[in-house]
Amino acid sequence: MTEGPVSYRHRQIGLVAVIGLGLAAGLAAYIALVSLRWPLAVLAIGMTALLVLFSTLTTHVGDRMLHIAFGPGLIHRAIPVREIEDVSVVRTPWYYGWGLRLTPRGWLWRVSGTQGVELRLRNGRRFRVGSDEPEQLAAAIREEQSRL
Repeated sequence: MTEGPVSYRHRQIGLVAVIGLGLAAGLAAYIALVSLRWPLAVLAIGMTALLVLFSTLTTHVGDRMLHIAFGPGLIHRAIPVREIEDVSVVRTPWYYGWGLRLTPRGWLWRVSGTQGVELRLRNGRRFRVGSDEPEQLAAAIREEQSRL
């Protein structure tokens, strides 16, 4: 993803999603095989796909960019640090949910917990990144901005 040095890299695992979706997908697959109810097999496949796509959130800062990716990286975003006007450590209410969603505070990308970093972009939009290391992530973004 980046060509230059990476000043920060972290992968957060959404344990609730892994356990919950894993158990649900396994149960649906088991019932589908035992009872030959194929719609449950389709459900199990869909839940497994969600598990793969949204079980982790990787953030890394380097080469004047903030990179964010869910799971294996099919769903990702890169934000130039020059476009970030302000960075703050925040707590996001649990009811905003997890995954990728639009909230009253802008876009939210999160796999677990309530901590994160809110970015106020130069275009006025806000973007929240969930993290179990919000202070380190915010510091890395500020450090990368200082290199501009």
